[in-house]
Amino acid sequence: MNLLSASNVSDEHNAGDRAVTINDLNLTYITTVEKKPTFRQALTRTGRKTREVRALHGINLEIPYGSVLGVIGSNGAGKSSLMRVISGIIPPTSGRVEIAGKVSTLLALGVGFNPRLTGRENVILGGLAAGLSRAEIEEQFPEIAAFAEIGDAIDSPMKTYSSGMYSRLAFAVSVVVEPDILIIDEALSTGDAKFKKKCLERIKSLRSHNRAIIIVSHALATINDICNDVLWLNQGKIMMRGEPSAVIAAYKESLQVAASPSADEDV
Repeated sequence: MNLLSASNVSDEHNAGDRAVTINDLNLTYITTVEKKPTFRQALTRTGRKTREVRALHGINLEIPYGSVLGVIGSNGAGKSSLMRVISGIIPPTSGRVEIAGKVSTLLALGVGFNPRLTGRENVILGGLAAGLSRAEIEEQFPEIAAFAEIGDAIDSPMKTYSSGMYSRLAFAVSVVVEPDILIIDEALSTGDAKFKKKCLERIKSLRSHNRAIIIVSHALATINDICNDVLWLNQGKIMMRGEPSAVIAAYKESLQVAASPSADEDV
C-alpha cells in the first residue's frame, strides 16, 4: 500500500500532538545503467540495464508538535529522500505517511525559485504555493523582505543573486508564512554568521509556538544546539533516535571521527 495523506489543523497546537506519522515506509528508485555500447548493441538497442536502489527501508517514525528533529547521516543515507516523501514531492513505494498540518519546505538552495523572475515575484509564487491568498502575501511581504535583508535586490531577477541572497530569501519565505511543519534540508549551509544566527533564533521561536521542525544538516554543532531530538539514518534505515548529544556521539564514533570544531560542522 502506498499512501500519503494530509489534513489541515488550527493555528494552535498542543505540544506532543502528532504532526507527522510514518508507518513502514519504503522507497525504491529504478535507474538505468547504460555503458558505452558496441556497434552491434547500438544497432539492436541492447546494453541498457536497470538498477534498483532502495533509498528507504521500513521507516517508522512519529514527529510531534513542539519538537525540532535533527536528521543526520552520511551522504546517501536517505535523509533527503525522506524529506521529499514527507513533503509530498515524491510518493513512497510502500507504506503510509500522515501529515497533520501545513508544510513549508526548504529543501535546497533555490529549489522552487524561477531565476528569471524577480525576488518579489518569487515571493508571491512561494506564498501561493504555501496556500496563502494574494492579499495575505501582500500583507506579509514587508516582513519577508525585512527578514531577508537583501534591499533593492528584491526587485532584481534572481539569476543575479549570490548563493547567500538565495538562501536569505528562501528562508524568509519559508518561516514568515508560519507553517505548521517546517522542513529544512541543508538550506542553512550558506549565508553569513549573522544571518545564520537570525535563522536559528527564528527556528527556536517557532518551536516555542509548538510547531514541528525537521532539520537535515551535517553541521552537528548546530543540530546539537537547536534540536531536542535527533534521528540517525544509514543506508535508508534508522540506526538511532534520541537525545541529541547521545545520538551525535554514537554517529561520530561509527565514523571514527575525533572530537573537533571542524568535525562538528561537517560530517
